[in-house]
Amino acid sequence: MSTNYYQSFITCSADCPAREGEIPAKPGTIAALQYDLLANGPYTITSDDLLFEVHAIRNGIAASDRDAEKAAFFSKPKACLRASPLVKQFGWGLHHDEEGRIALVGLGTETYKDLTSRADIKTVPGMRSKRT
Repeated sequence: MSTNYYQSFITCSADCPAREGEIPAKPGTIAALQYDLLANGPYTITSDDLLFEVHAIRNGIAASDRDAEKAAFFSKPKACLRASPLVKQFGWGLHHDEEGRIALVGLGTETYKDLTSRADIKTVPGMRSKRT
């Protein structure tokens, strides 16, 4: 099952402590790896590709083994990017274009405000960190 969204904007979680987009400080974390991949290549990677690439980096999966490993990785359901630490903790919204490719959008920016008000884009809230 795919985690990709199309023509959508995942907003920051309602309980996100950040008031603007923050760069994750701890290298090698899921947040830092997701941030690096998205910041260095906006609209070049889909959610499925991002989740697997982070998994592959963290687990040292060789490029030659990635096709087989990707099939195994997605053989079980995965949480979508609504649960990403970028959305839940670091103040980033995630815009998915019509082909499912993602770009980071910092909370409080004009682009963030614009994307939340557009009728042609589905707005989806990020998951909360705590139940209330």
